[in-house]
Amino acid sequence: MHVVLLEPEIAPNTGNVARLCAATLTRLHLIEPFGFQLSDAQLKRAGMDYWHQVQWQRWPSWPDFEKMLPAGAQLWFVESRGPRYYTEARFSNSDYLIFGRETAGLPSPLLEAHREQWLSIPMFNPNARSLNLSNCVALVLFEALRQQGFKGEV
Repeated sequence: MHVVLLEPEIAPNTGNVARLCAATLTRLHLIEPFGFQLSDAQLKRAGMDYWHQVQWQRWPSWPDFEKMLPAGAQLWFVESRGPRYYTEARFSNSDYLIFGRETAGLPSPLLEAHREQWLSIPMFNPNARSLNLSNCVALVLFEALRQQGFKGEV
């Protein structure tokens, strides 16, 4: 599995996602620009001492990341108001789970271009704007791993 954070803004969220990726043997892709420095103490603290266990890659932009994708790569864009829930998707171990910025989410043109791969997480309170990014990654990643029988591989 691959987790992709497009333009993450909050260091502790990214650190928590890195720790999750280390624990699940999931590759992490971080796409710039970031709302923090990679040397940020909060990023390191949230990731604890797991950073050396994470297979991760830094990308200067979405187009640079997109160019490296293998032919036929399955991308899943997780964002509110998606046409179907993440539990309805059928995941494989080479899929890319893509999450956007904490304040703005994923860009609308990207979502509209991939409408069939746009997934959402249900929220029942109409006044709630969003869930925490690292919680969203955990929910979707563990559903994908569950579907694969929790067989983690890098």
